[in-house]
Amino acid sequence: MTKLPLWTAFDIAAATDGEVFGAFDANGVAFDSREIGPGDLFVAMKGEATDGHRFLDKAFAGGAAGAIVSDACVGPHVRVADTTAALDALAVAARARMNGKVIGVTGSVGKTGTKEALFACLDRPNPGQAHRSVKSYNNHTGVPLSLARMPASTRYGIFEMGMNHAGELSELTRLVRPHVAIVTAIAPAHSAHFASEAAIADAKGEIFEGLEPGGIAIIPYDSPHRDRLIAAARPYAARIVTFGRDEAADITLCDEHRQPGGTLCSLILPDAELTFTVAPPGDHWVSNAMAVIAAVWAVGGDLAAAGLAFAEMPGLPGRGERSIVPVGDGEALIIDESYNANPASMAATIRMLGEEPADRRVVVLGEMRELGQGAPGYHAGLLDPLMAADVGYALLVGPEMAALANALEGRIDFAHVPDASAAIESLSGLISPGDAILIKGSNAIGLSRVVERLRSGALSGGRI
Repeated sequence: MTKLPLWTAFDIAAATDGEVFGAFDANGVAFDSREIGPGDLFVAMKGEATDGHRFLDKAFAGGAAGAIVSDACVGPHVRVADTTAALDALAVAARARMNGKVIGVTGSVGKTGTKEALFACLDRPNPGQAHRSVKSYNNHTGVPLSLARMPASTRYGIFEMGMNHAGELSELTRLVRPHVAIVTAIAPAHSAHFASEAAIADAKGEIFEGLEPGGIAIIPYDSPHRDRLIAAARPYAARIVTFGRDEAADITLCDEHRQPGGTLCSLILPDAELTFTVAPPGDHWVSNAMAVIAAVWAVGGDLAAAGLAFAEMPGLPGRGERSIVPVGDGEALIIDESYNANPASMAATIRMLGEEPADRRVVVLGEMRELGQGAPGYHAGLLDPLMAADVGYALLVGPEMAALANALEGRIDFAHVPDASAAIESLSGLISPGDAILIKGSNAIGLSRVVERLRSGALSGGRI
């Protein structure tokens, strides 16, 4: 059977009110010319810093089948008045032609991991029929792009939605139109833009505004903002499902047991029970797993297959991926949490490190961004988790980490450096066989470079 294209030029023109100049079929969509592959559609978007039309030649050289443009173009294209509006229109058309179930995910922490776990759980029994947003494409351009990439035949669509201002999620969720909407957890992320954590909860609760008729809201029962989220969901959700460790939750974790290979969890659902292993370590992953199983149940998915998927789930790059690297005559464990950080996720991953068997526990912690006036207190507040995890050495990266450096004086061996480059230099000769090293910080700090150097194999003999 011949596979249908993702988009034809005439489909695109109909969706965007554009005009076709040269027919073409496209099997992918991108607005970054560096991501273009053979047969893709390139959307030449105009932003504050650059104009995608400047990269049309590069996109076509990379194999683009056609482009959406608002200016003159030599290759096959659809011309529109506004390419950003055209991407939104393409997203709307993609969502309209899809007859499967759509799940939206938001929260201060755990969004990407939950989205990836949902994909693994739903794709396992339905190979090729699940679709999700890639990377952390969760903003006003990433969400439409992820929708535009969704094949019409998709059975399950999973979309991550993020925000750093009130009103953003309201717009995104109305594009996604989820049948199921999840809030993973609320924490003081992006505090610089909100007066309180309650205000963050209100902004996250906007995800329920886009629920389809008969839609289900999934909410963490154990959250201090549970009632606030329930109130936000009530006008839009036909059913509200809570998950948590408390037996009053609709989906309850009745037992958990740490063992080699993960955490064995037993859940009681409204009409089923499930025991399965969560391979990624940490309490936060147990919580994510409850939200995922709740969503799989809500869309009528295969719970047994979801349990198997969790047992096989690897860590994600920047979000828990683990590597064993040679050091001298032995090895060290690298835990890559370099993509993002806020006070809640920092504390959770440090606790996870504390459960890791190791001769010595080392942390490389980058500053947490967008915390507003409370930033010094949030950074200094990491002292208690570090002490509880029996961390032997801390490398602190970035000016905002000064508050934690002051708190650590006389308690834990540490160094405080200004940036990722200095962190790489500081690690030279520091890592020893038997170490477990956690690397975590806001993405802008660039600690992924530290991870790359640690994994490069240059640690032989204990030097980078």
